[in-house]
Amino acid sequence: MEGPPVGSQSIPVSENASCNFTVTMDDAGSSSPAVAKLRKLLFRRMLIGVNDGRYFLGLFHCIDKQGNIILQDAVEYRSARHSAPPTEQRCLGLILIPAACWSSCQVDCSIDEKMSLLCLE
Repeated sequence: MEGPPVGSQSIPVSENASCNFTVTMDDAGSSSPAVAKLRKLLFRRMLIGVNDGRYFLGLFHCIDKQGNIILQDAVEYRSARHSAPPTEQRCLGLILIPAACWSSCQVDCSIDEKMSLLCLE
């Protein structure tokens, strides 16, 4: 996430209301309030749903400017049938979830923290 800023950068975090905001950095390298909020998510437990019905639970490690998310100590949950709740699980470790694949994102934190993350002022 850090490095020499080149112009204005935007990092989409989610299409879900649970973690929907954009990270911007100006030419001087100062970060927006959204960057500070994103840093608060580091090493929090995050549940990410992907388009094929699987879920990944792990610690939020980082996100790149394309919106790809890396989780560490991740566990995959899936069900044998699409209508059933997740029944199978396997430990994966460090994984990258492409932005095009994930459909939902939830962060494990208190209600007050979730509300402050949703507010971008």
